[in-house]
Formats: sequence, structure tokens, C-alpha cells
Amino acid sequence: MMYRTAIYDELQQVEREVVEGERRLAEQEALIVEMKQQNEETAKAEAELERMRTEQRCRDQDRQRLLSLLQP
Repeated sequence: MMYRTAIYDELQQVEREVVEGERRLAEQEALIVEMKQQNEETAKAEAELERMRTEQRCRDQDRQRLLSLLQP
């Protein structure tokens, strides 16, 4: 039972990170839209967005891994 509790605790943390990551992705996407409207260079912001998306995919995979450990 202790094992499952530890997994639930880790899953809760990952869930919070996933939610926060989604919020930051949305902010970055909005920033890029704004920059484009101002005719600003967006290459760095877009590269950052890609890096953030990669991190988010890792968090999603981590969440899936933890959920699969809880399957009976």
C-alpha cells in the first residue's frame, strides 16, 4: 500500500506540472501571436515554444507511466 501512496503522491505532483506547463504553453503561444502582429522577429520565441512542448510531452509521458503503474 505504501508503494501505491508514493505513486499517487508523484502523480499529483506531475499533474500539477502538466497543468502549469499547459498554462505556460498558452502564454508563449499568445506572445508569439502578439509579436507577429507587431511584425517582430519570432524565431527565438518559437524555438522556446518547441522546447516547452518537448518538456510537456515528457511530463505527459511521465503521467502515463505513473497511471499505468496504478493499473490492477
